Amino acid sequence: KQWYQRRVAITAGMSEDIDTSKPPDDGAYVNGLFVDGARWCREKNTFAESTPNVLFDTMPMIWMRPMKKLDIPDAPIYWCPVYKTSERRGVLSTTGHSTNFVIDMRLSSDKPEMHWVLRGLALLCQLDD
Repeated sequence: KQWYQRRVAITAGMSEDIDTSKPPDDGAYVNGLFVDGARWCREKNTFAESTPNVLFDTMPMIWMRPMKKLDIPDAPIYWCPVYKTSERRGVLSTTGHSTNFVIDMRLSSDKPEMHWVLRGLALLCQLDD
């Protein structure tokens, strides 16, 4: 099946009980990301303030799937950047993006986007040792 960029967006859905015994019909399962600047509230399925003295939180399994832009529900979101490392910087590539930047994920939020921007909320693929 062919997807056209101007008509399709990647959405992300979270769940603790995704059946990973077989691949999804569309998209991909992503596991092993870390939250920096907040935590993921599993009860409300949205971002929440960090727990005191806890720098990073783990994200539940994410199902990234393409959807027609017209079919995506209009809900409060945060375009969360995903970085390879916590440095959040890298060499500028020929595409104009940092080599450390992976993607912006559309994730649910019950607060305005600027709230999370000011906290530096991002997802990380790995933690520094």
